[in-house]
Amino acid sequence: MSADKVLIVEDDLSIGMVVRSALEAEGIEVDVCESANARDAALAGNRYDLMLTDVVLKDRDGISSLEEVIAKSPDMPIIIMSAQNTLDTAVRASEINAFEYFPKPFDLDELVLAVKQGIEKRRSDNQGESGTLLEATMPMVGRSPAMQDVYRMVARLLRNDLTALILGESGTGKELVAEAIHNLGHRKTGPFVAVNMAAIPSELIEAELFGHEKGAFTGAVGQGIGRFEQAQGGTLFLDEIGDMPYHAQTRLLRTLQSGTISRIGGKASIRLDVRIIAATNQDLEALIAEGKFREDLFYRLNVVPVHLPPLRARPEDIGLLTRHFLNLAAGEGLPSKQIDEDAIARLTQMPWRGNVRELKNFIYRLTLTAREDCISEATVMQIAGSADAEPMLAGGMCSFEAAVAQFMAEQRQRGHGRERIYVRALAAFEKPLLQAIMQQARGNQLQAAAILGINRNTLRKKLNDYGLANSKLGETRR
Repeated sequence: MSADKVLIVEDDLSIGMVVRSALEAEGIEVDVCESANARDAALAGNRYDLMLTDVVLKDRDGISSLEEVIAKSPDMPIIIMSAQNTLDTAVRASEINAFEYFPKPFDLDELVLAVKQGIEKRRSDNQGESGTLLEATMPMVGRSPAMQDVYRMVARLLRNDLTALILGESGTGKELVAEAIHNLGHRKTGPFVAVNMAAIPSELIEAELFGHEKGAFTGAVGQGIGRFEQAQGGTLFLDEIGDMPYHAQTRLLRTLQSGTISRIGGKASIRLDVRIIAATNQDLEALIAEGKFREDLFYRLNVVPVHLPPLRARPEDIGLLTRHFLNLAAGEGLPSKQIDEDAIARLTQMPWRGNVRELKNFIYRLTLTAREDCISEATVMQIAGSADAEPMLAGGMCSFEAAVAQFMAEQRQRGHGRERIYVRALAAFEKPLLQAIMQQARGNQLQAAAILGINRNTLRKKLNDYGLANSKLGETRR
């Protein structure tokens, strides 16, 4: 029996040689080439059981140039390797029915295992269909390893209707993931209907989801089409599923089991053609233990879990996200801004308890309030300090001392001379102090200056510096 044979197409020969050595150690015969033209020549004269290819080649794009290869060898598994590491790459790999997608740097043992599985797939003649390349605007930003796992899972969900459960903290972008699965998948021509379970009163949730007939209950003056019917042919996104009332969970479970609904007050059974995606920031298994969530419903929803990382688990993405949000802000009419690397470094150190949503709001605030065209670290510190100071002050001296200790620790990490604690502390506490005093003085600058024990001109300058001169801090102004 002849040895299995693999073709590696990689313009970085050092990577090609490392992978070749690992595969040959497994008894696999390997050829390596650096370009699409060399690849085509190798395929013309040899039979390969699998091909590994990079996306960026010397002469052509490694994915878009595969259409002719796939047409000639539709049963040859293809593994995509890429240093671009975006959702676009993962989706394009899925659209050509790639056997697997590996972002660089990858785990060599995992790659070797995937090659062996791909060869076995061909041997068992478990072939798939080739697809057309997808041109779409990617809704998600990030190239961290944590996001690569998300992209790969999204790509695997595009060509099927498996129920997905998106898990992640508030602000991590769960609805964006649901929209990506819909908009990039085979149901993209159908509707995408999103329902926030936490926003619907308990007594109305069944009518909202399943619809109702005229006269089904008080106030039902006409027929109502529920969200399931509105999503026919498309995707129904059940956000905050952990907040769904227990009584409604029973009916949802029955719907998922039967694939049909009946409107409240109606007898007709309506067959559904809907993909279900649910999301939550809660621990559903803990809710099950507390008797607040049905265990059987959990297993119906948790067919394919997609875990979204918090922003603190992907700090290397903060620079990409920041520039992305600056571009979005400019497109929405806010001032067009750049940002320097020290400011990015400062943003990367911040905790972002509100995750990507909090970062986006902060960047929009920066574009609106920053005076310079290129946002500096000092401006980031000033704006962040004004937002964080009030809770620190509210906690009393212990909170103040803890904040100063944090400032000092960060200064030691960054090296002496990078910033003065006085500047940062002042930015963190002076603005809310001025706001509080101006409120107390009902906007009277003379009175506020007297309370503070400073000159009125000094107060006016500080109000201008912090953008408070024209804000409504009180009822009078003198």
